[in-house]
Amino acid sequence: MDLNFLSPVSDLVMAHNELLSPQALGRKIKIHSIQNGVPDLENVTIAIFGVLENRNDVDYIGEEFGLDEIRKSFYGLFPGIWNTTIADLGDINKGERVEDTYFALKETVRILIKKNIIPVILGGTQDLTYANYRAYDDLIPMVNIVNIDAKFDLGDSTKPIKNNSFVGKIIIEEPYNLFNYATIGYQTYFNSQEEKDLMDGLYFESYRLGHVSNDISIVEPALRDANIVSVDLTSVKGAEVSLRQKYSPNGLDGKEICAIARYAGISNKVSSFGIYEYKSSKDDEITSMLISQILWYFIEGVNFRIKDDDFSDERSYQKFITLVESQELVFYKSTKTGRWWIEIPFLAEVNNKLKRHTLLPCMHQDYLDACNNKVPDRWYKAFQKNSV
Repeated sequence: MDLNFLSPVSDLVMAHNELLSPQALGRKIKIHSIQNGVPDLENVTIAIFGVLENRNDVDYIGEEFGLDEIRKSFYGLFPGIWNTTIADLGDINKGERVEDTYFALKETVRILIKKNIIPVILGGTQDLTYANYRAYDDLIPMVNIVNIDAKFDLGDSTKPIKNNSFVGKIIIEEPYNLFNYATIGYQTYFNSQEEKDLMDGLYFESYRLGHVSNDISIVEPALRDANIVSVDLTSVKGAEVSLRQKYSPNGLDGKEICAIARYAGISNKVSSFGIYEYKSSKDDEITSMLISQILWYFIEGVNFRIKDDDFSDERSYQKFITLVESQELVFYKSTKTGRWWIEIPFLAEVNNKLKRHTLLPCMHQDYLDACNNKVPDRWYKAFQKNSV
């Protein structure tokens, strides 16, 4: 298996790992080290690796960064009652050009997903999500991306790709594989009206920071429907992170970002997860510990995945039908987990992109709203995309 893009975890981190409790995570996971080489990936569920690329940062001035502090924090945590095998595959170093790094990331993600391993990417800049997305080109027909971010990152797609404009590139570049894009935790004052209009015009989803903080559970259906989840650390409020990492006084707090990571882990569909925009510094214990806890909650979620979205067995769900504005809406509720879905009707005359998207994750509240003659927002947007 060709994973020769990856360089091993540093001897410094490995030496630190030897001092940890035998019960600590670092002593229980498979690690790519100089001594032992790339670990055997047999039975591995989750593979963590770093990508040391930040040259497409709009503010790039040549600074380097490393992930040793994150590894030290993560290795020192204790696992839950988990049955997943985790590997740390080391880092993808900067290529000769940024495109070379993209290629290495794309190939690594593609290889891991084909082996039913979930890649967890610790990144430099968030434009790496573009390479993560391109890994799916020959894997599945349509891709859903969820971005935890203060900004939409649509940018000007006619200009070269940057960490604040990578979504624009994803939308306009062939092959067109993007079905849905959702931003969680956006802050209105960081986004132009043009970007907001474009999000609405493409029927993409956006969850404002205030709404998310008011009720974190509203984002669960979007994460349940995602293939790729990308976390921008600038979505976290400044008080929660170290000096170099501070971006905005408002943002998600530590508990909220960890809850979102757990929702992403529980989703049966999420097959890659990335944390980006990390800026290492000497006073960095707080940021590296937060990232470690985000990782921990994602892994915790993966451990509690329940196959509840197979609707071929009638005993595994309840079906509810309601009428809204002369439109029949069909809801399904899993008897295993209590999670809800809504059916998107096919439009026979349309060249349909939705072959695999007939059932859309939703909330119990969407069913209650439909009973009160209100069309659920997620259903409306998916229906409109299906009609285009």
